[in-house]
Amino acid sequence: MRFAFLFPVLLLMACSQVPVYQRPESPAPARWDANLSGDVPLQASKIHWRHFFTDPRLQALIATALENNRDVQISVGRMREARARFAMANADKYPQVTLGPGPDTALLPNVAWPFANISYELDFWGRVEGMTESARMAYLASDEARRTVQLSLVADVAGAYFEILQAGELIQLMTSTVTLRESSLTMLGKSRELGASYDYEYLQGQGILESTRASLAVQEHQKALAMHRLEFLLGKAMQDVPPGRTLNEQFMGADLAAGLSSEVLLLRPDVIGAEQRLRAANADIGVARAAYFPKVALTASLGSLGAGLASVLNGSSSFLNPAVMLPALFDGGRLAAGIDVAEARKAVAVADYEKTILQAFREVADQISARASLFRQAKAMESNARAQEERLRIAQARFNLGAIGYLEVIDAQREVLAAQQSGAAVRRAQLDAAVQMYKVLGGGLDAQE
Repeated sequence: MRFAFLFPVLLLMACSQVPVYQRPESPAPARWDANLSGDVPLQASKIHWRHFFTDPRLQALIATALENNRDVQISVGRMREARARFAMANADKYPQVTLGPGPDTALLPNVAWPFANISYELDFWGRVEGMTESARMAYLASDEARRTVQLSLVADVAGAYFEILQAGELIQLMTSTVTLRESSLTMLGKSRELGASYDYEYLQGQGILESTRASLAVQEHQKALAMHRLEFLLGKAMQDVPPGRTLNEQFMGADLAAGLSSEVLLLRPDVIGAEQRLRAANADIGVARAAYFPKVALTASLGSLGAGLASVLNGSSSFLNPAVMLPALFDGGRLAAGIDVAEARKAVAVADYEKTILQAFREVADQISARASLFRQAKAMESNARAQEERLRIAQARFNLGAIGYLEVIDAQREVLAAQQSGAAVRRAQLDAAVQMYKVLGGGLDAQE
């Protein structure tokens, strides 16, 4: 009753100090260049990776990586830690009950006082609620960070896999080319012995052969590096995987288009996480403001008194003590500085959120442009490959007629090989662009399979 007069005053003063959250306006343009973007938007976030990547071997590799990759395990551990911190903060919203002796046991040494001590903070100004909301947003942000790591891992595994396929095809091309040029050099050697050619042609053919062998060794090394990278991403040695498809047989399960609206960026896990960090910073401002106001708590002790620990209950007692803890009258500006810190952190979070959106917009625009460019490159490479193959056919026919030397045939063979290599590189680049488009549009790790 001594503190009863305080409660009407406190109720009048009670008001959450957490600012009302408002999402900042997106700094990115509302749409991409209509000349670049696709005309039918598909939400990548609703397409499970198993539906997007259709190669059985690649599917098995991605599943293995998601289970064993150490970066994923680290992100999951951080998410669990943030979830536990949220649970700790959320516990402050409820009364805390402890068991212990009553306050006056020294006055009655022969009497036992088993008591339950209860304490509860009346959250008039939203201090506890703000701390809980901040911890909740930090937990959700860490979960989005986990999704970001997983999505990047899926794209990295696919990229390494396509690099291995490209290297394998190039090794096959170069191996057959080495065999062909060894035969050509043998032919030039016999021709030189018969006086039909000179050392110049033979040495040039020998140089071309050794250059091809060197390129083959480089490509074998590149494939080994890609294999090592893939195994690192998997977190274990690659084994027991089903048969896969060749580079030319690869296709994505959906032809993603960004559409015209940049609102699709809000589906990316990194953008969602940045906004949740912003919401956490907004809640921290309320916590800092609440420090200016009294902290009101109720403490109670409930129990019974008896003549001994084994005695029959013969009495009971309870105590209710409201407590008001006032902030310091003078703290050297500590409380004001706390608010300044919280507001500065929110400003940083706003800038980080806006930067994340701008980065996301740029990445999508880059992939839209890359897809259009690679489509034109692929058509040009196909035309070039056909032209070089026809040139080789003509060179071979002219050589058979004795109109040209064999070095011109070898040169035509070299151009065919270069065209085939360029075609494989463009095909892989197209696949990489499709994977990156899936990633930058926030591919659906948690979508239904």
